[in-house]
Amino acid sequence: MGLLDQCEELFKTSNLYEVLGVCKEASDSEIRRGYYKVSLQVHPDRAPGDESATTKFQVLGKVYAVLADKDQRAVYDEQGIVDEESDSLDQDRNWEEHWRRLFPKITLQDILDFEKQYKGSEEEVEDLKRLYLQHEGDMDLIMESALCCTYEDEPRVRDILQKAIDAEEVPAYEVFTHESVKKKNNRKRKAEKERKEAEEMQKEMGLNSEDSLVAMIKQRQKSKENGFNSLISDLEAKYCKKPAAGKKGKKK
Repeated sequence: MGLLDQCEELFKTSNLYEVLGVCKEASDSEIRRGYYKVSLQVHPDRAPGDESATTKFQVLGKVYAVLADKDQRAVYDEQGIVDEESDSLDQDRNWEEHWRRLFPKITLQDILDFEKQYKGSEEEVEDLKRLYLQHEGDMDLIMESALCCTYEDEPRVRDILQKAIDAEEVPAYEVFTHESVKKKNNRKRKAEKERKEAEEMQKEMGLNSEDSLVAMIKQRQKSKENGFNSLISDLEAKYCKKPAAGKKGKKK
């Protein structure tokens, strides 16, 4: 089965850009970031022994290999085909090892510095508008996906999105403009539960106040929420090593 067929079967689309959640005009760094975020969701470490997760992870590696290579990407953009015989799509390639080379670990200070610069920036505003459109105004999904955001940030996030609606930069989805009180309260209860669980973990691990962010990150990963976990994803993608230039793909 070819790469495009595998993508259709596993990700319900044969469009390589859609698989990574980026647009066709995406920059190299945006493609790398998209690859990291999607591959993290299906990383074999998250589901040991799950063959489907392993297969998805390998296919994502191939998708990135195509779009990260200038020549292969050009062929795909122009003809909608992939050179299955390219060295970068070698079936025996260790995709886990390749992934680890691309995305080295980051430090807690990287997280703190990024959060300080990111909050209130134009980048954050654009990211929130993108999430608003992607999730059609569903604040549950927006808050789960937004970087550097906790429940305390919700009024600020809502204000940013309302201003975008008022400026007619995004449509006024009813699920956002007329969100029920019950839905808001459910989100609040969920956030409070996560906070308590993070505090309990902090006590169990003997962490001090400076390590509270680490506890929150670990709890977010445990509960499979996207908040700080997405922040880590974004930073690891941002600070990753640039991939070595691949060999020129051969046209069939």
